[in-house]
Amino acid sequence: MSSIPQTSEPKGRHQSKKAAASGWIGSALEYYDFFIYATAASLIFPQIFFPKGNPAIAIIASLATYGVGYVARPIGAFVLGHLGDTRGRKNMLLICMFLMGFSTIAVGLLPTYAQVGLWAPALLVVLRLIQGFAVAGEISGASSMILEHAPFGRRGFFASFTLQGVQAGQILAAAVFLPLAHYMADEAFLSWGWRIPFLLSFVVIVAGYIIRREVDETPAFTQEAVQGAAVPKAPIIEAFTQSWGDMVRVVCASLMNVIPVVATVFGAAYAVQPAYGIGFQKDVYLWIPVLGNIVAVVVIPMVGNLSDRIGRKPPMVIGSLGAGLLSFGYLYAISIHNVPLAIVMSLLMWGVVYQGYNAVFPSFYPELFPTRTRCSAMAISQNIGTAVTAMLPALFVAVAPPGAANIPLVIGALALGITAVAAIAVLSARETFRIHLNDLGKPNAVPVPKQEYDRLRAQTLADASLTKAVA
Repeated sequence: MSSIPQTSEPKGRHQSKKAAASGWIGSALEYYDFFIYATAASLIFPQIFFPKGNPAIAIIASLATYGVGYVARPIGAFVLGHLGDTRGRKNMLLICMFLMGFSTIAVGLLPTYAQVGLWAPALLVVLRLIQGFAVAGEISGASSMILEHAPFGRRGFFASFTLQGVQAGQILAAAVFLPLAHYMADEAFLSWGWRIPFLLSFVVIVAGYIIRREVDETPAFTQEAVQGAAVPKAPIIEAFTQSWGDMVRVVCASLMNVIPVVATVFGAAYAVQPAYGIGFQKDVYLWIPVLGNIVAVVVIPMVGNLSDRIGRKPPMVIGSLGAGLLSFGYLYAISIHNVPLAIVMSLLMWGVVYQGYNAVFPSFYPELFPTRTRCSAMAISQNIGTAVTAMLPALFVAVAPPGAANIPLVIGALALGITAVAAIAVLSARETFRIHLNDLGKPNAVPVPKQEYDRLRAQTLADASLTKAVA
């Protein structure tokens, strides 16, 4: 019976806290790399990697190189997802980290357009492709590892630390830029100061390796590997043939990446780039996503824990639609150059409401798929969805260029429409929070009855409290 933990949960040593810590720190370090590029693409790269002349074209070109990273993600998802399902979650995550770290260091060493002409943006695109390839496996690998180490009834809470780490990485990315943008002269910052955050990725590689090597492979994957034939030779084919419906749902739900695009990429260009005429100072604008992410770090585990009590779907649907609606107010606050209002709207849209989706998808997505194909199915479908949103910054600038009227209304309407698609996709999926790990991905899996689930979850919480008290 699916309600018997002994037969429905993998046997072996479950390193719940160590896996969560590894996922948190690894995601923070890797997304620090990814988001320093996003920050630089909005604030700096238009001036130094592209020909001077038409500022609108330079902004579009720079934001398009940001999008190129997302285009590479489906390719990385195919390769890294396959490795995660055939060679283990741990090996996959180490490869992701090394690729990301070295490509980010290389960006910090690139010559500018003034030095080498068109080679500068060409090399920038190549390195961004490598970044996108590498990051494609991070969330699916870390989420799968944490989920498979977590105790039944607490998967939502522990898996949420993957995204808490992502938000922390964004805080770190902006925090490194803040003192540089504030204290350095503009000429020095554009000349060499912007390179410092990229070169600091060397620390990322060393620290990340030390942390991730300490976590064991998950009991679920080890159990599959011991059985030999249970590990699929072609998990990608199996995922597409057996789980295509849920993969389509994840593709559509992952369009929620439109909210971070609005908050940290287009919002930055809209607020800061001289062509738009809003005139936010770089260091002032950088505080907006930083404060939103600080709130998110606090909110994420609370929402993850809530999803273990009431289910994955309610917070995801409410978070999706609510964040879409709030995007109007956020962009309006920028348009009227109201810094306090922009900060408040960021805190609500990005820091609180969006986390209803953001905190829960690291448990919900992998729970839709079986252990055999979990990394491949989640990585491919999620990265296809985010790749669709990759060109949104450039599209937004094209639809609402400098000088256009009603920019908050136009971009807000696009954002709300996209979040509505994501909410419908989540509503159409099955609820997963009361299904045992070994039964996940089975269309006919029977959820544990609510009363029994509450009892098992209470026992897990009691055991954790006892272990902590003894320690």
